[in-house]
Amino acid sequence: MEQCLREGFIDYTVEADQRYVPKILTNNRDKKRKVLDTILSQLYVCDSFLFSVAFLTKSGIACLKDALIQNRTATGKILASQYLNFTEPGALRELLKFPNVELRMVTEERAFHAKGYLFHRSQAGPENYTMVIGSSNMTANALTHNQEWNVFFTSAENGSLIRQTKEEFDALWDTAEVVDEAWIQAYESVYTHNKPKRQSVYVPFHKIQPNAMQKAALAGIQKLRDDGQDRGLLISATGTGKTYLSAFDVLKTHPRRFLFVVHRELIVKSARDSYVRIGINPADTGLLTGHDKEMDKPYIFATIQTLAQDEILHTFAPDAFDYIVIDEVHHGGAATYQKVIGYFRPKFLLGMTATPERSDDFDIYALFHHHIAYEIRLHDALEENMLVPFHYHGISEITVNGNVLDDKSDFALLTCEERIKHILYYADLYGSDADRIKGLVFCRNVEEAQALAEAFRQHGKRAIALTGASRESERSEAIRHLEAKAAEDPQYLDYIFTCDIFNEGVDIPQVNQVIMLRPTTSAIVFVQQLGRGLRKYPHKRYLEVLDFIGNYENNFLLPIALFGDRTYDKDFVRRLMQVNFLPGPTSVHFDDIAKERIYAAIDAKSALADLRDLKESYRNMAYRLGRQPMMMDFVRFGDKDPALFVAKKESFFEFVQYMEPYNSTLNASHRAVLKMMSLELANGKRIEELLVLRHLLTEDSWSTAALAKEMNETYHFLPSAETMESVARLLDLQFFTKTARKKYGGQPLISFENHAYTATPYWNDLKENKEFQCYVQDILDYGTYRFESLYVHDEPEIIKGFVRYGRYSRKDVSRILNYETNREGTLNGYQIVGATCPIFVTYEKRDDISANTKYEDQFVSPQQFSWMTRARIHLTSSQIPAICNEHTRKLLFVKKSDAEGSDFYYMGDLTVLGDPVETTIADGKGQQLPIVNFQFLLDKPVEDKLYRYLCE
Repeated sequence: MEQCLREGFIDYTVEADQRYVPKILTNNRDKKRKVLDTILSQLYVCDSFLFSVAFLTKSGIACLKDALIQNRTATGKILASQYLNFTEPGALRELLKFPNVELRMVTEERAFHAKGYLFHRSQAGPENYTMVIGSSNMTANALTHNQEWNVFFTSAENGSLIRQTKEEFDALWDTAEVVDEAWIQAYESVYTHNKPKRQSVYVPFHKIQPNAMQKAALAGIQKLRDDGQDRGLLISATGTGKTYLSAFDVLKTHPRRFLFVVHRELIVKSARDSYVRIGINPADTGLLTGHDKEMDKPYIFATIQTLAQDEILHTFAPDAFDYIVIDEVHHGGAATYQKVIGYFRPKFLLGMTATPERSDDFDIYALFHHHIAYEIRLHDALEENMLVPFHYHGISEITVNGNVLDDKSDFALLTCEERIKHILYYADLYGSDADRIKGLVFCRNVEEAQALAEAFRQHGKRAIALTGASRESERSEAIRHLEAKAAEDPQYLDYIFTCDIFNEGVDIPQVNQVIMLRPTTSAIVFVQQLGRGLRKYPHKRYLEVLDFIGNYENNFLLPIALFGDRTYDKDFVRRLMQVNFLPGPTSVHFDDIAKERIYAAIDAKSALADLRDLKESYRNMAYRLGRQPMMMDFVRFGDKDPALFVAKKESFFEFVQYMEPYNSTLNASHRAVLKMMSLELANGKRIEELLVLRHLLTEDSWSTAALAKEMNETYHFLPSAETMESVARLLDLQFFTKTARKKYGGQPLISFENHAYTATPYWNDLKENKEFQCYVQDILDYGTYRFESLYVHDEPEIIKGFVRYGRYSRKDVSRILNYETNREGTLNGYQIVGATCPIFVTYEKRDDISANTKYEDQFVSPQQFSWMTRARIHLTSSQIPAICNEHTRKLLFVKKSDAEGSDFYYMGDLTVLGDPVETTIADGKGQQLPIVNFQFLLDKPVEDKLYRYLCE
């Protein structure tokens, strides 16, 4: 603790335990930091807490609710203020749902404006109090978005600051008024009477203007026209205002006649209304549907089903419309769309979709000549405040008679009373931003939707089920009843249950709760359904999303969908689960059981994208580009990680040959070297080999001095002489086993002498082939991208070749530690090689391993690790002094379980703490074998989220 205070207040160069160092807490989107993160991390593990805030809002409580639910054993006192009557009655009612929380209010006459969050944790040792004191009230913006300054302290119980703070809190608490329902009702009338007029998050209709991203999209559309193009594709997430955006462009271009085409009658009037709101004369607009035939108007809004009828379509000349917009154009492969698009010859055709990636082999990009005007994805829209934030809650499904709901569960389990009560409990607990829930429930099939709607009605909820058989008029009527005020509509609804029919093209902006009651089988569909509740509406501040998670095979898709990842890289998806950052007040929480199910789903897959997924991604990318894609195309568009294609076919070239065989000019030697580069260098774990080969594509020789100079200028560190020799051993194939050398062509690419890398005649001959050059360049660019993503962009700590918390295989470790050959076959638990001792720990041991290898390796704290040698090792064994030697570099690599694959997290370098102790471990027959236990100190404490992931 003294060292932490010294670092915080006297000398910043002191390296103290970062858990206890005083620090400033701010909201910083670029650095992915929120004040909320620290408060939640403390709230999840504390025994008790004291909160003092001037203002409480429902949005603030929504940010904390998951932690309050998960840690129900913690007792808490929350002191708020009636100052300016800003605290919301609804927020107070939300807190009354927690019997372990006491709530009091300081009355209005006292200008109470104190903000502080105090936590106590008895298991934390003497440093058992933490405090956050500063400017953040318990509102969503204060905790996640606003420019706030708060100071984080840790204190022992007898510290002066914590004692003063508790005394001040206790004094205020004793004079404050107890909050119960009667108090809230009395306060509510005062709050309503004095409620300040706040600017709505929703822009009034008469002031609708394009936002920043819409302006950029409009510029993209205009550039296409300026370049002489007559069509373009707009990719824009659900709820981001595609219709308004197109209306702004139409208003600017003033077409003589205009046509807007939709695929559902339910939304044709909504589209027309949007155009009217931004300035189109209502008298100039007409509907062309099954019921309306206003075909002589300048601005026509039509359903595709009506427009595609021959007697309707041929009423118009092919050049009748100057400007045509096709909404939800991913349906463009259907015969009706092909008929309409093929018939008309507008001056400009705009296609709009949120989901251009299709699985039906239709090339939507070719339809628009591969001209993409602009792209707005869901997470871009969240960052730009185009959508309301959401709070996602991953809730574990129930277990009935020992059976957890899975992909094949019986209908009786899906609709049993126990499950109904489980759903209703959480629906009421999480509630919504408004006084009344207006919910949309997605079910796995029609029968479940109908049965659950009936069950909700039996429990007093107003619910209806809509299916594909429901008429348009029934759907419109249900939406109207859902959005209606209860006082004005005796048939108002609380919930609409559906099976897929509201995935797209339906605008229900008042939805404030979405419930998922089916397995997620598609990230695209998940985002579509989530988007139903993300549209802005006056006074709507956030959406509650409840996802009930069973033992579903595709649970791994949840973090992919929620965090917008399209790489399908297992390590990255695990990291998403740990980092859990989304902009603004948006939050994602999985309860412990749901989290385990997701990790299990990730671990159960050898790769998150199977061959079918990769083929689909390849085809979509080829469609998008209008040519054969390369690895860096997938990087550029944020699509599948190219390493997945390599893992399937050993090089991207081989995957291309699998997808679309062509008469390649590459021979067996070219292909073998491409495999070596793809499998060994493209992972970007070390940059030096890539730099050498990049230069030897155009030069005959390159010196180690030139390599050192470029490394220093570009990456600001110098490779050691040993590393430069290691690079040579890899490029002349001596690093690899005999089997690997044969697989990779058996011929060295370089020779190394006189401190220079010289191309061999073999490499010079290979690189004369232009096709080979193209693939090599792609591999070099991808490997460099991987290296720079790991080492540069996130500014991680680099420790002698390793990035802290980077993932490394035993082969990677052999290479980066400059071993003469690949030692992955002998680097099991640990091995002393020269002055290095890498230690590999699988934290959760398999049941089927031998008893005497079930070592008790574990974190004692985020900075202390208890580790055991192999069995049959004594203190007198020769390896003990070598491990104890301060000049032996000891590196700790940890993975949670074997299901994670062959890569380990590099946790840092180790020093021996105290003296090793000889103890025993039992073998399979119960015989006690000698073993040595070390206590190690990591050079830095493990970051909190990774520590929790490994140890939970």
